[in-house]
Amino acid sequence: MISEEMIKVQEQTTRRFITKVYAWMMLALIITGLSALWVVSSPLLLNLIFGGRYVLVGLLLMEFALVVYLSRKIFEMPSAMAKIWFIIYAVLNGITLSSLLLMYNVATVGFAFLITATLFGIMSLYGYFTKTDLTAIGNLFIMGIIGVFAVTVFNIFYQSTGLSLVLTYIGVFLFIGLIGYDTQRIKSLSYSSEKGIQANGSIMGAMMLYLDFINLFIRLVRLLGRR
Repeated sequence: MISEEMIKVQEQTTRRFITKVYAWMMLALIITGLSALWVVSSPLLLNLIFGGRYVLVGLLLMEFALVVYLSRKIFEMPSAMAKIWFIIYAVLNGITLSSLLLMYNVATVGFAFLITATLFGIMSLYGYFTKTDLTAIGNLFIMGIIGVFAVTVFNIFYQSTGLSLVLTYIGVFLFIGLIGYDTQRIKSLSYSSEKGIQANGSIMGAMMLYLDFINLFIRLVRLLGRR
């Protein structure tokens, strides 16, 4: 039978783990924001990245490849290497997201960030404290996001404004739900005794929540923004 002392130790371990997760996530968001501001303040970088499609496409492909690589290998690599790759990803994401500062006014971007942070906080608290197992509904959210991505690729060629708007609303709903699910998954990582998860679990958790936050933020900017 589990003693009260063991329960308290586990709760303290979980709190420390979650604190590290949010600390790394916040650091990544700050790095992303600074990287975006760096790009928009440099005419040379703006011309290099947005002057032609190839550099931007290359950066997006690098981001995608890095997420896939970290998702598969993060628990196998040294802790320092996992942190470095995560920081590099945050920088790359900031460079590509600088386009939002070019397309939308600062007030819209700031308001979208505020709404995103509020929704993120609410759903993350729910995911942390709820006793309900969110696995089943979380898997549905993931399948929904895959479906949205597939239809979005199709819409690149079809170019339907109405369909794009519907996909954006659906994406907002899915990523709001995914925040709660991922928070619960991250909490469960703190219970693991595996060496790799103990070393890099906080980085993996930070990346999961960071991706949820960024994806929700992008869609809210699109809904609120004026070109």
